[in-house]
Amino acid sequence: MRRNTIDIITLGCSKNLVDSEHLMRQLEQAGYRVTHDAKHPQGEIAVINTCGFIGDAKEESINMILEFAQAKDEGRLKQLYVMGCLSERYLQELGQEIPQVDKFYGKFNWKELLADLGKIYYEQLRDARVLTTPKHYAYLKISEGCDRTCSYCAIPIITGHHKSRPMEEILDEVRTLVTQGVKEFQVIAQELTYYGLDRYKEQRLPQLIEEMAQIPGVEWIRLHYAYPAHFPEELLRVMRTYPNVCNYLDIALQHISDNVLSKMRRHVTKAETYDLIEKIRREVPGIHLRTTLMVGHPGETEADFEELKEFVRRARFDRMGAFAYSEEEGTYAATHYEDEIPFEIKQARLDELMAIQEGISAELNAAKVGQTLRVIIDRKEGDYYVGRTEFDSPEVDPEVLIPCSEKILRMGYFYQVNIEKSDDFDLFGHVI
Repeated sequence: MRRNTIDIITLGCSKNLVDSEHLMRQLEQAGYRVTHDAKHPQGEIAVINTCGFIGDAKEESINMILEFAQAKDEGRLKQLYVMGCLSERYLQELGQEIPQVDKFYGKFNWKELLADLGKIYYEQLRDARVLTTPKHYAYLKISEGCDRTCSYCAIPIITGHHKSRPMEEILDEVRTLVTQGVKEFQVIAQELTYYGLDRYKEQRLPQLIEEMAQIPGVEWIRLHYAYPAHFPEELLRVMRTYPNVCNYLDIALQHISDNVLSKMRRHVTKAETYDLIEKIRREVPGIHLRTTLMVGHPGETEADFEELKEFVRRARFDRMGAFAYSEEEGTYAATHYEDEIPFEIKQARLDELMAIQEGISAELNAAKVGQTLRVIIDRKEGDYYVGRTEFDSPEVDPEVLIPCSEKILRMGYFYQVNIEKSDDFDLFGHVI
């Protein structure tokens, strides 16, 4: 247990990670040594940044808090603090259930933590961060909250209304990060395409990305979590025009059946969804689409699920994740629908859907064999250098493996790689 050392443990999404990185910079300024490794905590103080999105994420957060609470009971930890989405939502209950925690903070009041440690918040470092990612890429959060009212989603309850950051502030952050060696930006928000509506009374994502693309040193821009309804089609022109805007779009579609989309309150139809996918692929040739789908939403019939399977077969998404519906208290679905589909059926549907996608992914990966792709190197692991193409986001998408025996490669540098073979998930190649 090292004095004056604080462990930050981040659970959940990359938006949480950005919050942790901001807190870490403030703590460093306050004189602490800060680490970010849940498996090897070293400090006398721990701060856990929780996720409260769905049941599994909440369970993971609770288990992590209990693990550190036990460390405190055993004298291996002096102080324990908890922040983030879970504690935003269940502040009072958690305080009663886990008294070992010195204090719980919500998602937005973690600045109090500094005051409780006897430190001040440095306003001039408001946008400064300690990157926990490899130094060549960073997550860039452009807004907070969400104004959508999807039936199943608790995030608006936790994070409140959509709040876009000022465009100039975001661009200044990009310029600063570039000077620190960042080349690749994962642009994130709960709902990217809404960006600007609250602040500028119009969708400004296309303009923001176009401005970013013109900043010297920005090599790759990748877009995460778009929404299909009212999609800003001007964005497709920007993607087509600027080679440093990756041919990649993460757009959560959730379902295809009109019956389920209506129950989900997604404000989009089956026909509109198919039309949008066709338009995106026509306007941005070679684009790779990542999506997320849900099975087992209340009211999903066998016929609806068959439609969903056919959608996956037809759309042939380059990247796809799926999850089973879990009832979240306070949501529209929890108060208006009965969660009537048994867990076993939800799980069977999920397995079936992912099996279809696995075959598609393997075929799409195999089609890259023989191609030469631009690859950025993230790390060295065992006998391989591990990198990604513009079509691959960190941690969630396939990787490119290059034998270490070939030549010495540098982390964060780009190489032309000839793809020689593939498996269901990864590509293998050598540097030209």
